[in-house]
Amino acid sequence: MAPQDRLTLDRVTTATVLNVTGLSVSYGPHQVVSDVSFSLRRGESLALIGESGSGKSTIARSVLRLLPRSGRAEGVVDFAGQDVLSLPEKRFRPLRGRSIGFVPQDPSHALNPVRTVGSQALEAAALAGEPSRERVLDAFAQVGLDDPRRVFGSYPHQLSGGMLQRVLIGLTVLPRPRLIVADEPTSALDVTIQKRILDLLSQLRQDLDISLLLITHDLAIAAERADSLVVLKDGVVQESGDTAAVFTAPASAYAERLHADVPALNPDRYEHLRTVPDESEAKIRVSGVTKSFGDLKAVDDVSLAVGAGETHALVGESGSGKTTTIRLLLGLEAPDSGSITVAGEEVTGRTHRDLRAVRRHLQLVYQNPFTSLDPTWTVGRLVGESLDRYRVGTRAERAGRVREALDAVGLSPDLVSRRPSALSGGQRQRVAIARSLVLRPDVIVLDEPTSALDVTVQAGIVEVLLSLQAELGLTYVFVSHDLALVRQLAHTVSVMHRGRIVESGPVKTVFDSPREPYTRALVESVPAGVKGLR
Repeated sequence: MAPQDRLTLDRVTTATVLNVTGLSVSYGPHQVVSDVSFSLRRGESLALIGESGSGKSTIARSVLRLLPRSGRAEGVVDFAGQDVLSLPEKRFRPLRGRSIGFVPQDPSHALNPVRTVGSQALEAAALAGEPSRERVLDAFAQVGLDDPRRVFGSYPHQLSGGMLQRVLIGLTVLPRPRLIVADEPTSALDVTIQKRILDLLSQLRQDLDISLLLITHDLAIAAERADSLVVLKDGVVQESGDTAAVFTAPASAYAERLHADVPALNPDRYEHLRTVPDESEAKIRVSGVTKSFGDLKAVDDVSLAVGAGETHALVGESGSGKTTTIRLLLGLEAPDSGSITVAGEEVTGRTHRDLRAVRRHLQLVYQNPFTSLDPTWTVGRLVGESLDRYRVGTRAERAGRVREALDAVGLSPDLVSRRPSALSGGQRQRVAIARSLVLRPDVIVLDEPTSALDVTVQAGIVEVLLSLQAELGLTYVFVSHDLALVRQLAHTVSVMHRGRIVESGPVKTVFDSPREPYTRALVESVPAGVKGLR
């Protein structure tokens, strides 16, 4: 080997922080990761992307040596010249937390709710060899917490999700690790807080020369934030390489499909399926509605109108009033003032019995298909429940309506005898939509209907919703924190902030030319595309 070649090789070896070679992982007899290889250089970011069950988190747990007892990892995971898989636990334990940091998915589950943040921070800092209150306060300040001393003395429930995630990131960077493994670090956060957290990780990576292994199902985030990608399906690498190359010229059919399914990267994908609403006929009218809970004014003088066949989106951060507004619309809460009509029927001021007539016109699809369906009921019983309650037709006619509803959402009638546990996430959400259709309503309220689903499954659900709207003339009220999806799906949008509608109008107008600073902040927080190509 020539001297210049040896020098180049030495530089590459020194710069490589993590080198995974031939990693395979099994749980009992089932192999879930097969022959995965990738490397991560110092100061760079690499994202593992793919659908649920693709093996992303299993690979992350292998790097961290956090597999359950049933898990068995084979291959080489070389961190800074040491194979962490072959190290005795006694020798690896000092690396975890000091040299390899970990940011978990849900900060609310990572901290003990009955202990102050400070006491837990000191404990974590001691494990990392930094048991100093001042060092913890400095770390909190470094990650942008405005009042570190207040945070130190607070309990977890007294802090927002974004603040808790900053606490965890502060503790992660306290010992100056060489590598941070971040497992879906923003999946539970609003879009503006998500941007702050991702900006923070990028800045810390730059300032401290830390490498980042990012596990995410949000391909728009991966496209914007990662230097390189590993695309996984069923535990097998489909494609890997530079982010721009993978997203602009995918070599595998799977990566190409993933790219096509990302709303932020394909804002006009469903333009051909969008209907033209009948604005002359308002299916929903909300006029001057106000609702307070104690001293908190959750909804403050809200007014909106939604035409027949229109999709109207409600967007805003957590606590903006979206959920309370739809609860008022559904008659689950009574407004303090104002009026609401649905399909010409007054919602406000009605008794529970009177609301039954309104709810035949108005149905709800819940956020999480894994918790909204009774696991002990069959699909047929779940879909047909409202027909039984309203005593619609004969038993045979009700069975026919159930089959029609399942067919409308692209599900086989053969599924009527199955229970939710035997269905995929996408199938469960289609069952939930079929449930809402069976009474043939005028209006369907969709409360984050795809937030628990992978991007490819989400794309299928969006196509179902748009096809049903075109065929049946349905009116949708769509609540979402995903502004890129709102842009694809909705005709009009209302932006809520602290209980008030601060801006509303056609989606393209509001998103392309926002008048209000709050709207502008929301829109600018949406991942904008492939890193370096915007």
